[in-house]
Amino acid sequence: MKFFIDTANIDEIREIASTGLLDGVTTNPSLMSKEIQRTGKNPDDIIKEICEAVKGPVSAEVISIKTEGMIDEARILSKLADNICVKIPMTNDGMKAVKVLSGENIKTNVTLVFTPVQAVMAAKAGASFVSPFIGRLDDIIIRGMDIIEDIMLIYSNYGFQSEIIVASIRHPLHVLESMRAGADIATIPYSVLLKLMKHPLTDSGIERFLNDYKKIIKSS
Repeated sequence: MKFFIDTANIDEIREIASTGLLDGVTTNPSLMSKEIQRTGKNPDDIIKEICEAVKGPVSAEVISIKTEGMIDEARILSKLADNICVKIPMTNDGMKAVKVLSGENIKTNVTLVFTPVQAVMAAKAGASFVSPFIGRLDDIIIRGMDIIEDIMLIYSNYGFQSEIIVASIRHPLHVLESMRAGADIATIPYSVLLKLMKHPLTDSGIERFLNDYKKIIKSS
């Protein structure tokens, strides 16, 4: 499984990238707004900085809701860096945009997907990536991982090539369940990525080893 980080914070991105575990980045207008407020930088400069820090795909989202606007924005975004992937919403206008952009070899990530049928439509339109939001489904008492399992089965049945990005991940269990389902990618918040590396037995084991070593040093 590939690990993406779901943030526009360049410090968080660089820290996770330094571990060698990071395969890509996803952003959205809300995350970009936070980074603009934090740094005072303009959106294009933020995206360029992220693309320089990460070799894998970096998703930057359009804000237009009409097909023509999405296409225009996507063409501009795609020129910022070679690893840009343009996020397009799962709408009728969005699918028209994806069809055009895929024909121009501009990578797309269809976002705000909440059903397996939407995921199929995105794949048929030519999406490079499809992002089902599982946490938001959990919020309304629908098990989000059910749609991941369904999408993986359906894609296998029909040979769709779009990669599945499990999005709206809230906790480490979501990551484990994504692995079990065979999802291609999980896009994970910074705080959850840090939790994936931790375990209380690891911490206590390190403490015990150090204490035992200190005893040997003192007695020598």
